[in-house]
Amino acid sequence: MERTCTRCGSNFSITPSDLAFYDKVSPVFNGKKELIPPPTLCPECRSQRRAAWRNERSYYSRACDRCGKKIVTTYMPNASFPVYCHSCWWGEGWDPRTYGVELELGRSFFDQILALRSRMPHLTMMNDDGVGSENCEFTFDFAFGRNCYLVAGAWYLEDCYYCGGNCGHSKLLVDCYFIYDSELCYECLDSRTLYNCQYLQNCHNCSDCTFGFDLKGCRNCVGCSGLRQKEFHWFNEPCSEKEYRARFAGFAAGSYAAVTAMRERFAASILSLPRQAMQMHNCEECSGNYLDHCRHTHDSYMVSDCEFCRFVDKGEKLVWCYDILHTGNPQYCYENLTPDNSYMTHFSLWCWKDKNVLYSDNCHSSEHLCGCFGFKRGQYCILNKQYTKEEYNDLVPKIIAKMRADGEWGEFFPITMSPFAYNETVAQEYFPLTKEAVLQRGWKWRDQTDEMPKVDRIIPAVQLPDSINDIPDDILNWAIECEMTKRPFKIQKQELEYYRNMRIPIPRIHPDERHRIRFKRHNPQKLWQRNCMKCRKAIETSYAPERPEIVYCEECYLKKVY
Repeated sequence: MERTCTRCGSNFSITPSDLAFYDKVSPVFNGKKELIPPPTLCPECRSQRRAAWRNERSYYSRACDRCGKKIVTTYMPNASFPVYCHSCWWGEGWDPRTYGVELELGRSFFDQILALRSRMPHLTMMNDDGVGSENCEFTFDFAFGRNCYLVAGAWYLEDCYYCGGNCGHSKLLVDCYFIYDSELCYECLDSRTLYNCQYLQNCHNCSDCTFGFDLKGCRNCVGCSGLRQKEFHWFNEPCSEKEYRARFAGFAAGSYAAVTAMRERFAASILSLPRQAMQMHNCEECSGNYLDHCRHTHDSYMVSDCEFCRFVDKGEKLVWCYDILHTGNPQYCYENLTPDNSYMTHFSLWCWKDKNVLYSDNCHSSEHLCGCFGFKRGQYCILNKQYTKEEYNDLVPKIIAKMRADGEWGEFFPITMSPFAYNETVAQEYFPLTKEAVLQRGWKWRDQTDEMPKVDRIIPAVQLPDSINDIPDDILNWAIECEMTKRPFKIQKQELEYYRNMRIPIPRIHPDERHRIRFKRHNPQKLWQRNCMKCRKAIETSYAPERPEIVYCEECYLKKVY
């Protein structure tokens, strides 16, 4: 089936297996299946719509609207709804049913949901600080960690700072993106099982490596690409251990100038070496990029241990799921943002451990909800009002009929309903737009302003000492003026200790800008049709045809590196 996207006008295909999925996950009420229709937006526009509900990096200070405690939140201080701290929101001091409203079958259901959301208490930040995590207040979509700061989309981390992109099961990471099962890593991305590594990408099972790309099972390598089970290599050339250690000792790893020069040399050197079209490990019948241990998973990115999924971005252990952003362990879910451990939950946000939930937000350990917000262990509720099982099963089909007539049924919440400005969200990272373009679409934009940090002085980055050895303790009382954006930022005490122990120069760039630079190095969540530059076979790849890299099919690439 061919369709035209109602937003961007591009053509996209809906396969017979897609139609079978929509049928499989369609909810049933009183023995009648309410079929979920095929999507009206193309995969990219659907991804953009979900991403516009996820603010990972714009934080604000305000007071909890229940207890008055000062909190850090992803919601602007002038938000129309109340914002509660973790203790108040998760506590028993309020009941979401008290906010319940009568269903109006003649009115748009989206409008009714928006009206309810504008009154409901919102959780300050999506993390489990003080419950499953310790000292992780400044983290987003985060769980089961200790001593982490400005980390987004991660779990099971310890002593990690400025990381994002689905990091997990690691410790002592700084400025990393999509790193798993690793320790003591700096400026690494798209990699697993690293130890004491810096500036690596697409690497697995490596230790004591610096500046590397697509290394597997390597140790003590600098400036290398495409090596397998190698040790003591310098820019892909083997050398003795003595020669290697002499060269490494001569490389001033703690010097900003030396690291910058090495980075530029490495970036130039790897352009002459081939790349594999896609990064997949132990996968069967899959398409996408950065897939591990997946079966029958297509058009998906940065996922592991998934089966029968499509259009999934960042997650693990999904089964029969489509159109999901950031999650773990859901089954039979469609069009969700972070439906962790949920089953048959559709068109919802932050609904964890739920079953048979529709169009709801931040509901947990609940089942049979429709258009609800803020439930913990609720069931058979519509717009936060309690119903009997029989009443619920009679009313929801009527809601769906009205939504069908209004063009709402089967669609995720529109971007216009998001509480965030478009440029605050990850949608701006994946689908960047100008302020004028955002406002023209009727979406929100916020002109970013930083709170001036309370410091003794602000020092331009160019005036910092070159070597980490010459950085004084007083830097903790300063703010550094970013050399790219001029935005001031501070160095934290634990962060400074990390740089000194790892012999890493103090960063000269604001953490948000460092994240943007890393994100640009990460291949886009999109596939192109092109030809292998060795055998000319048709391939699918995340490298756009106009890019300068040499791209090989899997067969040609493996012949090259082994």
